[in-house]
Amino acid sequence: MQITDIKIRKFFEEGPMKAIVSVTFDGQLAVHDIKVINARDKFFIVMPSRKNPDGTYRDIVHPINAQFRGVLEEKVIAAYHTEYEAAKAAGAENIETVAFEESL
Repeated sequence: MQITDIKIRKFFEEGPMKAIVSVTFDGQLAVHDIKVINARDKFFIVMPSRKNPDGTYRDIVHPINAQFRGVLEEKVIAAYHTEYEAAKAAGAENIETVAFEESL
């Protein structure tokens, strides 16, 4: 399975959540609402989830193995950094409203 597109939907300056991302696989399947988190000086992704009646959360979609999770996380975080720096360099007044697309 190939990652064919990464779209940074929204940036966040405040708090640990830094972006909301959509990823397209093989040009045929899109996964929305992947979150880029920065906590304890480390970036990682959180897959889309829903809240259960007991208050816990369950992923709606997720990688099946650690190897693919690593590839997905690496590409999403790289796209986040690239687009964030581009927005800053372009002088975006409010980076939280900037959205980008990256074709791979």
